[in-house]
Amino acid sequence: EPLSERELEVLTLLASGRTNAEIAKELFVAVGTVKSHVNSIYRKLDAANRAEAVTRAREMRLLS
Repeated sequence: EPLSERELEVLTLLASGRTNAEIAKELFVAVGTVKSHVNSIYRKLDAANRAEAVTRAREMRLLS
C-alpha cells in the first residue's frame, strides 16, 4: 500500500529528527494525528521504529 502525501510529509519530518510534537506544530495538526500517521507509516513500511522506517524509505527511494 503506497504512502499518502501526508504520510510522506510526516516521514520527511521524521527523517529530519523532529519529534511528534514538532511535526504536529509544523503541520498544524494534533499530536494524536501525527501518531496515527506514524503508525500507518510503520505498518506500510513494515518498520518497528523511526530509524527502521527512515532506512526502509531511503531503500525504497521515498526519501533522498
